[in-house]
Amino acid sequence: MRTLDLDVVVTRGARNESVHRVSAAVVDAKGALVGSSRDPAAFSFWRSCAKPFQAMPLVETGGLDEMAWGDDELALACASHGGEPEHVALAESMLVDIGLEEGDLACGPHEPLSTRGVKMLRENGGRCTRLHNNCSGKHAAMLAQAHIAGWPTIGYERAGHQVQEGALRSVARWCDVPREQIELAVDGCGVVVFGLPIDAMASAYARLAGAVRRGDEVPTRVVRAMQAHPFLVGGTDRFDTVLIEESQGRVIAKIGAEGVHSFAALDLGLGFTVKVEDGCQRAQFPAVLRLLQHFGALPDPLPPRLADWLCKPVRNSRGETVGCIRPAA
Repeated sequence: MRTLDLDVVVTRGARNESVHRVSAAVVDAKGALVGSSRDPAAFSFWRSCAKPFQAMPLVETGGLDEMAWGDDELALACASHGGEPEHVALAESMLVDIGLEEGDLACGPHEPLSTRGVKMLRENGGRCTRLHNNCSGKHAAMLAQAHIAGWPTIGYERAGHQVQEGALRSVARWCDVPREQIELAVDGCGVVVFGLPIDAMASAYARLAGAVRRGDEVPTRVVRAMQAHPFLVGGTDRFDTVLIEESQGRVIAKIGAEGVHSFAALDLGLGFTVKVEDGCQRAQFPAVLRLLQHFGALPDPLPPRLADWLCKPVRNSRGETVGCIRPAA
């Protein structure tokens, strides 16, 4: 097993001003831990990294086909999108298809996560709605699942609801963790979130890669939707979109809040999860890229669009570069 240093430093001048400690787990197709940084069994809530597995019950039960939805809707169900007009319009269309509206979403409104999304919203004099929430696609898909099955749509986000029970079973199966050992809490968007060791999260993404290589229908549909529509998964200036595009879909990644990130190198059959100990997002992108380089899933040097994320300039209020955010090793 390879032991790696994935810590990220923030420099100012010639000095390291801050250090972010990063744990990671890398799991192969056989379920073996083949790489680690710090504590590969560190506990974390999976946050938005779980979305592909939360979306699977809708596909497995035939709900996606019953709605005549395709890759667009499935990609948005897996997305942490930037709140750009295309994302908002698709989420709204999904709700219209099931006779519901923005107010039926349990997620709250927030400003778009994409710079383009913020700019266009302000230029158009618009207001932030629940559709701008980066999880609105996931919520619309969950509402669709409840609608199709005849379950109550009110409370679909709460623990114990049939939709959340299905998501829990999916996560437990793919992570190979008994459901009673998964800690439940409330995510930032209001739905149930799952707490477990990061090596179990990495194992789920390794299994996902293996299932795609075998051609298993449901996971293959989920991954192909993300490969076909990386913009819907993230957005114009979003890390996951750039990573999927620059790897030509060979890497599938899902960002999570509080410094957790899970991803799969499909050709290699490897699953990865990183967790920044202090939860700082600025550290997770260099760690993700360096980890993928260590295992040959990305080249060294990186293509320019990814290199910009590996070593991010620190600028002062005058726009001068005064340091950088980069891997420590």
